[in-house]
Amino acid sequence: MSASIKQIEYFLPDKVLSNEDLQQEFPDRDVAKMAKKIGVFSRHIVHETQTALDLGEAACKKLFETYDKNKIDFIVLCTQSPDYHLPTSACLLQNRLGLSEKVGAFDINQGCSGFVYSLTIAKGFISAGIANNVLLVMAETYSKHLNPKDLGNRMIFGDGASAIVVEKSESQMIGDFVLGTNGDGYENLIVPNGGMKCRYDHNAEVIIGNRNDERTANDLYMNGSEIFYFVSKQIPGVVDQTLIKNKLGQSDIDFFIFHQANEYMISFLTKKLKISKDKYYNNIDDLGNTVSSTIPIALKRCMVKGLVKKGDKIMLCGFGVGYSWASVIIEL
Repeated sequence: MSASIKQIEYFLPDKVLSNEDLQQEFPDRDVAKMAKKIGVFSRHIVHETQTALDLGEAACKKLFETYDKNKIDFIVLCTQSPDYHLPTSACLLQNRLGLSEKVGAFDINQGCSGFVYSLTIAKGFISAGIANNVLLVMAETYSKHLNPKDLGNRMIFGDGASAIVVEKSESQMIGDFVLGTNGDGYENLIVPNGGMKCRYDHNAEVIIGNRNDERTANDLYMNGSEIFYFVSKQIPGVVDQTLIKNKLGQSDIDFFIFHQANEYMISFLTKKLKISKDKYYNNIDDLGNTVSSTIPIALKRCMVKGLVKKGDKIMLCGFGVGYSWASVIIEL
């Protein structure tokens, strides 16, 4: 059996945090200068009581306005900010959406490469005859991981969710994947406390970063220079491997959509790979880095804008926390 992406929708919380808002909070920092490099000028942020599951539910309900929810027979929900350690958010989502009890459901914790990893699961389940219509939900509220006094990360990350249906199809519209892992870099993008190894510490010591950003071990830590080094070293080769595995050349690809990490990183990759500006998309300016949702949101926006069309070959490439990476070529 073959698989294809049938439909995509996304949902963003209504609260918007602008760079002007951040400048008021941090009057001694040059927010405009920082924004020029990372390319983020506003981002959507959840309200205090709003969760990743709420965002995922809203994205699914938007999708079900034009798609029959009764066709869904499996849910894969990707998040690194779940409502609970247990139970899995996917089980709660099945109940909230009123889906059949015959629907299988589980979460994956994969971050920035999570959408492409989720596609591997959907394609695999369809190919194996386990499911026919898989609902993929990417839902993230990284803002809840951030220290209020950590300007650097607050500028980069935004919250959001996306819902994607992968269906059984007559022709193979999702190509061969290239996946990879290097857990040696796990400490460079991490929330140290909160799991079973190191529980949440209400008296955690305040840590002052290089640019006077503050955090504790309860908050997200990102070593930006090490993450950039990993991406610059690893991802150009991943793109080449994906082309080879799918027996295609770079000229055969109509469009490239990379994980929307930040403007500087996307610019570096596209220049390194000699990808022309009319063949890739950057939508980080009003969203920030929405982690696993960056690729599906970008793909949906490209479809709406007419930048990609039916029959186009599109490379999707996610990378980040873990370290992990995942790449595939799809056809619309």
